[in-house]
Amino acid sequence: AIRRVAGGDAVFSPRLAGFVLDAFGAAAGDIATGDDELDRLSAREREVMRLIARGYSYREVASELFISIKTVETHVSAVLRKLQLSSRHELTRWAAARRLL
Repeated sequence: AIRRVAGGDAVFSPRLAGFVLDAFGAAAGDIATGDDELDRLSAREREVMRLIARGYSYREVASELFISIKTVETHVSAVLRKLQLSSRHELTRWAAARRLL
């Protein structure tokens, strides 16, 4: 976290980020469609994407969605591949640009 802040990134706890995003953004089921890239993702991949983009760890996503950490890793890999992104950081920017958080 210290290196990320030193590099210019803002770092929030997943709970704080979720609270702020809920205050300004869409609810969990309100992810807009009509975006060709977004439409490539399954409903579960969208859920995982939203939580990862909010800063949740794999363990926190697994707990929230009642799935294993390995399943979270599989979903994240699929999302990154389908969207042609290379990192969770890029995924967060992609989701924020589309107001999906």
